This record gives sequence, C-alpha cells and structure tokens, in this order.
Amino acid sequence: MIGYYVHHQGSGHLHRARSIAAHCPHTVTGLSSLPPPDDWPGPWVRLPRDDDGDPTAFGDVTAGGRLHWAPVLHAGLRGRMTLIAEWIATMSPALLVSDVSVEVALLARLLGTPTAVVAMRGDRTDPPHRTAYDLAELLLAPWPSALPEPGWPRHWRAKTVHTGAFSRFDGRALAQECGDGGGPRRVLLLMGSGGRDISTAEVAEAQAATPGWQWTTLGGPDGRWSTDPWPELCSADVVVTHAGQNALAECAAARRPAVVVPQERPFGEQAATGRALTRGQLALVTPRWPNAGDWSGLLEQAHAHGGERWSQWAPGDGAARAARALADTAHNEQAP
Repeated sequence: MIGYYVHHQGSGHLHRARSIAAHCPHTVTGLSSLPPPDDWPGPWVRLPRDDDGDPTAFGDVTAGGRLHWAPVLHAGLRGRMTLIAEWIATMSPALLVSDVSVEVALLARLLGTPTAVVAMRGDRTDPPHRTAYDLAELLLAPWPSALPEPGWPRHWRAKTVHTGAFSRFDGRALAQECGDGGGPRRVLLLMGSGGRDISTAEVAEAQAATPGWQWTTLGGPDGRWSTDPWPELCSADVVVTHAGQNALAECAAARRPAVVVPQERPFGEQAATGRALTRGQLALVTPRWPNAGDWSGLLEQAHAHGGERWSQWAPGDGAARAARALADTAHNEQAP
C-alpha cells in the first residue's frame, strides 16, 4: 500500500498523481482536500481544508520559519493531520508520497513511514524544504537528468530519480488536426488554475498586434475551461504558456512550438524552469509578458524553432518511471 498526498492548489498535482497511480503495481490511496477523480484506481481519503476561515486568526503559519503552512488552532489543519495519522496507523503503508507538503512529509516520517517527495525547481534551500528533502527516501524530479536543478547538495542528487516531464496525455495519439493545417495560423494561450500575472488588456493588445494569428485562450478567468485540451493543443501552431510543470508537460506531449512566459511563484520555481528550457533550447522563453509590438516576431521565431526538441523534456514514459521508482522504494523499505 502506498499513500499519495495531493495538494489542492491548482490542477497539476492531481494530474501528476493520476498519471503515476495508473502505472503503479501497488494499491495507491489518495489523500487530499480535492474530491477523488473518476479514474482514480484505489481508495481516497478526503481531507478538510487547512486554509479556510479568517486569515488574521491563523497566527504564525510558519512556526518560526520551520514550516510552510501550519495555521495556529485551525480545526481544518488538526482534522486533516488526524485523518492522515489514523490512516497510517490503520493501513501501515510502505511509503507515503508528498506532492507537495512539507508538513505531511514530516508527519508521515514522524509516524515511522518512509516518504517520497515530488521535487520542485527553484531555491529550495529554506529550512522547511531542506527538512522534507533531507528526510525523504526518494526525490522524484519530473524533469530530465540532462537539465538538473543547479546547486542541489550531493545527498539530494544521490536519491533523486529524474523521470522527465509527464502528463495525462503521454502515449495519446496526436489529434487529426495537428498544426500547420492551413487557414489562419493558431495561437493557444494556455493558462493555469493557480493564478496568473497577465492582464486581460495585455492579452488583447497581443492579439491586436498579430492579425495573422488566431488566438484561443484556455483556462484562467478569461478563457474557457476544457477538461480535455488535447485537440486544441495539437491544432495550435504555437502555444503560449506559463512555466508550470503540468502545462509544459502537456505542451511537450503534443510536441508544439512554444513561447513560455514564467510567472512569479514562490521560491522562483517558474523562473528556474524557464532557465532550464533555455539551456536545453526547448522553447522560446521570455522573462516577462512581452510588449505588444514584439509578439509578431516572437510567434514567428517560435514557429520556426518547432517543437521536436520537447522529446528531451518529456520522453513519454515519465509516469511509468515514477511509478516504478515508488514501487522499488516501497519494496526496499519492506525488505527484511
């Protein structure tokens, strides 16, 4: 039995968990404030939220800088930690995966349960991240080993499995209408559900400045939400997206040319991902949303660059590699 904690912010953590669980030979129990997805292959423990209520009453959520999120006297936090502890005591899992919560990883390890932590790019040298990464038996890095995160200590690297990026679309056949299909060239602006730095006016200005391109927006407050963006991804001549792991993995699976605009995120995560993409020459990366007059040239440049180099970022079997690493770790921890 493996437990898999899925953070409720955004959709990337859940997509990643679903992909891994589908390949795992062990029973995987999901632990999350999110409802269980229809295709989840095992049990699911629904956890209370720990971020609702009056934020002025949360107290020092970092416990003096040693944790990331532990609001004081919060019933939801107490309830979720109690449920996780009760599940561990009842099921005796061989491994608990944290994707991602320092506090959940620490709780599991304090209860004697080995942990695997899904690693993230950016500066993770703060005390909470160092604690979680240090205590983990396994670090899963959903990016290629050829583009490592600089500055990691040797003992982190020694227990890291680089799976390459992966998404729910790995192995799916390209949609019939796949880019360069005649007519106006198409831009897909792929926004996430975890917040954005781009205004509606900036997007409108970019559209107005590129009359030879037809723009479609998915996600964010101004675009429609699609449970299956694969056809739109495949039909795009260029994808414009942020540097979140899930969005990039989906773009990479479709092998589409891309303009990547990293957004402000804690610990510089997306900026660090953008630097890795630039090192690998995988996509056109701009440090901020470009001026309207620059968009025409950027789209042409990205289109000419193409998307075939994405195979270095997302080889297509990353979820299977991750599931195999979890199964191996669980087996090793159970061995006498």
